[in-house]
Amino acid sequence: MTPKLVAVVARARNGVIGVGNGLPWRLSSDLKRYKAGTWGRPMIMGRRTWESIGRPLPGRESVVVTRRPGFVAPGAHVAASLDESLAVAGRLAREMGTDEIIVAGGEEIYRALLAQTELIELTDVDLDIPGDAHFPALDPEDWEEVARQTPPRGEKDEANFSFVTLRRRRREKAT
Repeated sequence: MTPKLVAVVARARNGVIGVGNGLPWRLSSDLKRYKAGTWGRPMIMGRRTWESIGRPLPGRESVVVTRRPGFVAPGAHVAASLDESLAVAGRLAREMGTDEIIVAGGEEIYRALLAQTELIELTDVDLDIPGDAHFPALDPEDWEEVARQTPPRGEKDEANFSFVTLRRRRREKAT
């Protein structure tokens, strides 16, 4: 069985997901959800995302995609291409006993893997904020919202937000 790709992302209303190689907000509630939703799964991320995190995340396996020859990511697997990252993450998913691979960003990785992604776990952040990294625009013909929760804003949350699950629509093939 081929593991499915699940993008996990926090996105502002204007599509911003990052600024200066970091998150443009602090949402403790989102970080807790992120941990729970990615635990026990391999994660594909770009080099800059890896560097912004700064370390391997416990309970997960990180696959870092980079074009930099000789790049070393202590505690992670390094892949020179998306195809290699998918092969490594697929092997790790089987070893970890999961049928999901997490697409963890950043912008280039989300954009490159969006066509293969089956599910998006989105934190919809109620902000319009400047940034230099954006999540790709989603075609509503391709995605359907299957769940939405709007929890109360926590003490350590800098904005209101909703947790949204989007599933790729299955289109019938022309005969």
